[in-house]
Amino acid sequence: MCRMSQQQPISDMKFTLTHQDSKSRARAGVVKTDHGDIQTPIFMPVGTAGSVKAVHQRELDQDIKAQIILGNTYHLYLRPGLDVLEKAGGLHKFNGWEKPILTDSGGYQVFSLSGTRKITEDGVMFKSHIDGSKHHFTPENVMDIQRTIGADIIMAFDECTPYPCEYGYARNSMEMTHRWLTRCIDRFDATEGKYGYNQTLFPIVQGSVYKDLRKQSAEFIASTNQQGNAIGGLSVGEPAEMMYEMTELVTDILPQDKPRYLMGVGTPANILECIALGVDMFDCVMPTRNARNGMLFTSEGFINIRNEKWKEDFSGIDPAIGGYVSTFYSKAYLRHLTISKEILAAQIASIHNLSFYLWLVGQAREHILAGDFAVWKDQMVKKVSTRL
Repeated sequence: MCRMSQQQPISDMKFTLTHQDSKSRARAGVVKTDHGDIQTPIFMPVGTAGSVKAVHQRELDQDIKAQIILGNTYHLYLRPGLDVLEKAGGLHKFNGWEKPILTDSGGYQVFSLSGTRKITEDGVMFKSHIDGSKHHFTPENVMDIQRTIGADIIMAFDECTPYPCEYGYARNSMEMTHRWLTRCIDRFDATEGKYGYNQTLFPIVQGSVYKDLRKQSAEFIASTNQQGNAIGGLSVGEPAEMMYEMTELVTDILPQDKPRYLMGVGTPANILECIALGVDMFDCVMPTRNARNGMLFTSEGFINIRNEKWKEDFSGIDPAIGGYVSTFYSKAYLRHLTISKEILAAQIASIHNLSFYLWLVGQAREHILAGDFAVWKDQMVKKVSTRL
């Protein structure tokens, strides 16, 4: 198994704002962690169970150019389990990924188990989707679990409210999330990482789609003065314009000198619009999930590779973005693999879609630095929203 080549010194995560776009709120920056630097804006591939589906770590690094990936606390806690991860020396050594890792708190997965969980002030009782066994997540033990998983960035335990959601429920949930955050911070500050490198806690703004709640939550999260902040509870079914409105409201309040992470977003157009609103970090299962269903994102628009029109199209999948997979394989060949249900189809499509997402945020960064982001963004949103 791959091992870290040498022990790196412990240092606090640091965010440096490199450039601010003059015609939008888009920013370019650098997040420094003990496992390497992250150039923002950035998209983070989702590796739910310690693996980005159908993608090798070498491909993530060398082909996709991923700078940070995600793991999921709920799934990793259940399988392979904390004993295995701790014996391995943490998730980095277990899966061989030497760059930064972010873990979500597991809250979204737990709360999606609406029929098999019970929320109290103390935390959440839930049943495993694997074997029905009972488990208890609290703000304190979720900090401990993520310490043991070994992520560079760990998320506070929160409740992700559904959409639509009544105002009273959203308010009560937000207030409980704030109380849980205080407990998360207390536990996090009272403990240390297990593997010799720094870990950072990000709190999460909630409040559903209610302006006053979002404002209140953003102000509370900002007041805790953590090294980065996240925006949760969006991209859960609300209209895109509502998501943008809530994001703009929150980025107005969250501090300029801390990275901002919009959780679970989204389509290429969503990402571009939210970069323009001042968001730095994104994640979403869409590129890999859609890839497995034959939906490809390209620099000129999105395509259903199953369609007959690609049967004799021997051009590369998307030569404009470069990279081995997107230039070597033709649309016709990928269509053939997809129709034939060959496993290689999911691999090629997943690597391509993730390569496109990383290319897209890389292009956004270049245009922010060049000073023409706003014009480029408007043109690109139209392109990536076009069905080819």
